[in-house]
Amino acid sequence: MAMPHSLMVSSSPAALRLHWDVFLSFRGEDTRHGFTKNLYDSLSKQDIRVFLDDSGMTQGDEIAPTLTEAIEDSALSIIILSPNYANSHWCLEELARICELRRLILPVFYQVDPSHVRRQKGPLEQDFMNHMERFGEEKVGKWREAMYKVGGISGFVYDTR
Repeated sequence: MAMPHSLMVSSSPAALRLHWDVFLSFRGEDTRHGFTKNLYDSLSKQDIRVFLDDSGMTQGDEIAPTLTEAIEDSALSIIILSPNYANSHWCLEELARICELRRLILPVFYQVDPSHVRRQKGPLEQDFMNHMERFGEEKVGKWREAMYKVGGISGFVYDTR
C-alpha cells in the first residue's frame, strides 16, 4: 500500500518499520526558532514524520537515550550545520551516530562554508581545538571524521549573510 506523502527510502521490511522519516540535527541557539522550525513545519504538512528535539540540553548532559533511539529509528537525517553546530559536543555526538548508521544524510550548510565543514577550518577550527582539551583525541577524532564525511556530501547551502 503506497503512502503518498510519506518519505519512502527502501521497500525492505526493516525500513518500513522505522518510526521516523526524518531526524533533524541542529544547534538550537542558531536555528531552532527560525530555519529549523520552518523546515519542520513544512515537512510535517506533507505528512512526513519528523523528529525534532524541542527540549534542548544543558551543559554536562549526555546525549539523551531518546535522541539516540530517534536517530536509530529514522530513515533520513537532515543535518543543519550552522556557525555554532561544532561548538556543541551533543551535536557532534549526534552527527557521529548518524554517520555510523550509514543511512541517508542531507546536509544543510546554514551560514557556513561546506569546505570549512569538510576541513574543520574557519570558525569550526577553534571549536575542535577546545573539544580536544576536554574530550581527548579519540572522541574528537571520531567527530572530525563524521564532520569530514558530511562536509563532502552534496547538500543545500543557505546563506543570508
